[in-house]
Amino acid sequence: MLESGIDLSTPAGWLPLVFALIMAISMLAYVILDGYDLGVGILLRKAQDTSQKDMMVASIGPFWDANETWLVLGVGVLLVAFPAAHGVILGALYLPVALMLVALTLRGVAFDFRVKAKAQHRPLWDKAFYLGSVLASWSQGFMLGQLITGFKHDVANYLFSALIGLCLISAYRLLGAGWLIMKTEGELQLQAVQWARKSLWLTALGVVAISIATPWISPRIFDKWFSFPYVLMLFPIPTVTAALFAVMARSLNRLPTRLKDSNQYGVAVPFTCTVGIFLLSFYGLAYSLFPWLVIDQLDIWKAASSTEALMVIFYGVVVVFPVIIGYTAYAYRVFWGKSTALVY
Repeated sequence: MLESGIDLSTPAGWLPLVFALIMAISMLAYVILDGYDLGVGILLRKAQDTSQKDMMVASIGPFWDANETWLVLGVGVLLVAFPAAHGVILGALYLPVALMLVALTLRGVAFDFRVKAKAQHRPLWDKAFYLGSVLASWSQGFMLGQLITGFKHDVANYLFSALIGLCLISAYRLLGAGWLIMKTEGELQLQAVQWARKSLWLTALGVVAISIATPWISPRIFDKWFSFPYVLMLFPIPTVTAALFAVMARSLNRLPTRLKDSNQYGVAVPFTCTVGIFLLSFYGLAYSLFPWLVIDQLDIWKAASSTEALMVIFYGVVVVFPVIIGYTAYAYRVFWGKSTALVY
């Protein structure tokens, strides 16, 4: 029994928790998996020539479309399991959501059209893929900033959300650069190390900004983090996050010398550290927000559909969720390893 009077032993108590967990896992999987291919798209403009761009596209080719399945699942769960919250959140975020959908559509069109385009037209589609990646990343960061600030419509919160949008672009760049360090070789791999270095500190700024703003916006969240004994129990989260940034910075400083000697030892460190930072940041944010879908306004039980509807949806999710996990894992198993040259 929770303090709010919710009995977790009944379907009305545990079903919203299950769907909240599925939605959280889906959004986390999307941010990490689609995050690196958005990052590769953002970095496409930095490539020196067409062959490097083709290699970058080849590194995400088997995965990028399936990665977006997690976004569909996460938003779908929000719609069918928490319709009240869906209305509030998407109503408040109508413009950035529309921008994100247009950008993702542009990415999809550009990705397919560059395959069939004549050589002289391919740069146009490369630019479109880059633009779609940037706009999708920024709009997601803006939405995150708005969620943290409780959808308040004032200049300060809009500026904060815009800053988080820029920081998320940098974070996706860092994730994409780490992916390229693992998946490529030669000059492109060395360039990816430099791209990761340039993305590191703006990403760190975004983590710090969110860490400060989240408890600042709500006294309830402040107490969850800084009252005793929670402050001691949660201390490892920022500590380990800072350590991961330090390990990644050290690795990025040492990698160029190794790679010039064709030594691939440690190439997975930047990507792994970035994923760890995303996981810890997501956990901290989830801890801060739970059980609220809209901060201090709408929790998961108030926003949930009827128990009968949730039970029907639950049976469907029990089938669909493992299938998505299974084919995602299978695709990464089949196409793991260094990327090969892209041939049209």
